[in-house]
Amino acid sequence: MGHPQDPAQEFCTTVVDTLHDDLVPDDGETAPEDADFLALLATAGDLNAFLEDLVRLAARQTPSAEACGLTLARGSGAVTVACTDSLAEQADERQYLVDDGPCLQAMRERVVVRVDDMTTDERWGPYPSLAAQVGVRSSLSLPLVVEGRSRGALNLYATAVKAFTDDDERVATRWAGQAAGALAVALRLADSDDRATQLQGGLDSRTMIGQAVGLVMAQERCTAEEAFRLLTLASQRRNVKLREIAAGIVQAFEAALPESGPRRW
Repeated sequence: MGHPQDPAQEFCTTVVDTLHDDLVPDDGETAPEDADFLALLATAGDLNAFLEDLVRLAARQTPSAEACGLTLARGSGAVTVACTDSLAEQADERQYLVDDGPCLQAMRERVVVRVDDMTTDERWGPYPSLAAQVGVRSSLSLPLVVEGRSRGALNLYATAVKAFTDDDERVATRWAGQAAGALAVALRLADSDDRATQLQGGLDSRTMIGQAVGLVMAQERCTAEEAFRLLTLASQRRNVKLREIAAGIVQAFEAALPESGPRRW
């Protein structure tokens, strides 16, 4: 007869067992975005590293994207908290410089903005020509909506004209949702009003909680706020620290991964 599981292990075992049923449909095929996102949650060292990996995967899995940046809104304007390379960084920064562009429009108006050709687009004043100067010819920007408010945007860039299609938008929308979930956790747990600074630094134990929230979101198909509430209730009822509950969930998920482990990017 085996030893009984401690409360945290019992809770996380239930999460991981249900996770498989939720993410693997009847045909046995798991959506690449779901599988890769869960692998990121299980292996990320801190939130900053997680967001860097997320934008790389978003660029890799969106068929026409060559670069990706993640913009966060802040009181003084906007800041890029993660990007794949200098192309995305320069394209983002030029929007902040003129305070106008597809990324900022997506963030401010909560709409998806697609640009087919920067050299002929007449929206956003001087921005399109500035983007073209650094090699960007087309882009796709998606708002990051957290708890009913637009907090930022996921920005995809390409050096080809008319690069982005409806299929690109479908895939990118999923990644924007994953990024919004990560931001929801970070913003909820941040102690400081300067949340962008918090995102750029390590969040220590908060990162572990954020990973657990992501796993519960995938299992329960719920929002980040609801997942955080479930973790908090589990902590209170079992008289176990929230970080210990989170650590148990993440460790159990890692143990359930195939022996080869998650892919390295």
